[in-house]
Amino acid sequence: MDDRLKRDDLTDDEWGRLAPLLPAHARRGNRWADHRTIIDGVFFRTRTGCPWRKLPETYGNWKTVYNRHRRWSADGTWETILVTLRAGAGAGSTAVAAGRPAPRGDIRPGATFEIANW
Repeated sequence: MDDRLKRDDLTDDEWGRLAPLLPAHARRGNRWADHRTIIDGVFFRTRTGCPWRKLPETYGNWKTVYNRHRRWSADGTWETILVTLRAGAGAGSTAVAAGRPAPRGDIRPGATFEIANW
């Protein structure tokens, strides 16, 4: 795997917190592709804004990543993950998770230049 692609993938600590929140394998048919690879692909696509068809092969077949993302969006898996991880972070927590900086409180582009601040 190209190190340039791998550097922003989930760390082992992040994956350990996320894995229990994901659905089990499909009811019928073959086993699903690895959830971790799929999630890394979704995050890569979201971060770069590339079209689904241009997703690097490192993350598997683009159609698999796309279908899993749509399925989890429709069935509420992403929402469950977000709510659970937010609750675990605690209100006002500024701890750095897995070596990544905590986001700023207000990330709107014009937040520091509002008229009220003049």
